[in-house]
Amino acid sequence: MKRKILVTGGDGRFAKILKKQNKKLNLFFASKKDCDILNISSIKKIIKKVRPNILLHCAGLSRPMNLHETNIQKSIDLNIIGTANITKICKSNNIKLIYFSTGYVYEGKKGNYKESDSLKPINNYGLSKLGGECSVSMYKNSLILRITMTEKPFAHNKAFYNLKSNFMYHEDLVDILPKILNQTGILNIGGKAQSVYSFAKLSNRKVKKLKATKKDKLPLNQTMNLNKLNKIIIKK
Repeated sequence: MKRKILVTGGDGRFAKILKKQNKKLNLFFASKKDCDILNISSIKKIIKKVRPNILLHCAGLSRPMNLHETNIQKSIDLNIIGTANITKICKSNNIKLIYFSTGYVYEGKKGNYKESDSLKPINNYGLSKLGGECSVSMYKNSLILRITMTEKPFAHNKAFYNLKSNFMYHEDLVDILPKILNQTGILNIGGKAQSVYSFAKLSNRKVKKLKATKKDKLPLNQTMNLNKLNKIIIKK
């Protein structure tokens, strides 16, 4: 029998693609209405209803990025407190927890970051996701995914030419997920290391160049080492 997987943030951008593209996993999607991660009773209720073996924690706050600077209460609530609540419930029910984090937890200066490298986020978004990682890391039956992904085609008309990343599309992660469900610990997830502009041009030929400045508070070389991921995929 296929393991039941509960997906929080079921009405989010990635979850919509996962619902559409999935062909292998036994998924149950929980919207904010179904599962309020700031309400312990709400989380317990959906757990009791679905009885999942795995919880895929996608709920949280990502964009717009500046919201994490202007509304730290919302950032803390959704990405730190909400994740801690999910972790506690997973621990009490012995449910495998897979947490969607980000490459923004790295400092973003030297690039090629390994999962074991030191963490030093330079903006509040990275700090909020690292806060979530702290609680998940305390629960050993868990997997933290440091992901860099976006919509296809590239959604913006401008892209940073001086910011290097491992951007990939939501669809790419849908293909990878079945191969990593049994992993625990931390795993970098992404695509080819390149500038955001180079990546954007692949799906949006009209995209214009944009320079990231200090004011943007962005890690300019946030590329990750994907050796661990590649070894897992090759084995599968």
